[in-house]
Amino acid sequence: MCRLYGVSRHGYNSWRRRGESRRKREDSEIYSLINRIFQKHEGCYGSPKITQELRKQGVNVGQKRVARLMQEHGLKAAKARMYRTKAYQHVFQKASPNRIKDFTPTGINQLWVADVTYIRMPDESWQYLSVIMDRYSRRIISWSLGENRTAELTSNTLARAMRNRKGAKNVILHSDKGIEYIATSFRRKLHHYGIQQSMNGVKQMNDNAHIESFFQDFKTESIKRKAFNTVDELRGIISEYMRYYNHERSHSVIGYISPAKFESRIAV
Repeated sequence: MCRLYGVSRHGYNSWRRRGESRRKREDSEIYSLINRIFQKHEGCYGSPKITQELRKQGVNVGQKRVARLMQEHGLKAAKARMYRTKAYQHVFQKASPNRIKDFTPTGINQLWVADVTYIRMPDESWQYLSVIMDRYSRRIISWSLGENRTAELTSNTLARAMRNRKGAKNVILHSDKGIEYIATSFRRKLHHYGIQQSMNGVKQMNDNAHIESFFQDFKTESIKRKAFNTVDELRGIISEYMRYYNHERSHSVIGYISPAKFESRIAV
């Protein structure tokens, strides 16, 4: 074999005596930690987040090395596909102005963002998920699931948000111009709670990017990867993901920690 590959016997025996290099041993140990984190988060974490998780554990490693080891072992994080819901062609009531164009929240309960997404059931019917997020902490404050995209659905989500955020005052709620947010009954709810309404500006579809990004992550990391046949099973999957998102999933914009942990830190 040595003659076949042009290697001297002395060189081959020296290589065997040396054994695996220190770098290789370190790579093997680091990969073991990487794989543990990757599996814990069900393949949703890429190299940036895994690097941060390793550093939290006291492992000083660069992102390029983590990315290389993930690539070598075929670990590829799930990625969201960009999509947009269809805009309503006709709006019969006047939309609220965009109040957040030059506004940056400095604490929780200053700016909430809301949206509704659709989920296809196995029988080809639809369920609609209404969500409200605190934009400062990225925490999901409340959600509601229903078979119709109506003001009743978004009103229920708003009522839950107020129960979960007791004492919230002078909040701005930002959404798109969907009929479920322009409806008179929903606006009455806002007025009752003392909440200012804000909506996307003309040709400014990215004003609500934070909640749209959440829906992309939610569908990629949960809905598209788990089987469900009934609304109750779907509701259980949503509930599980909301707990994971709020209490375990790290976010780069808040220092690679979970929204719940971030809120607990700023409350101190």
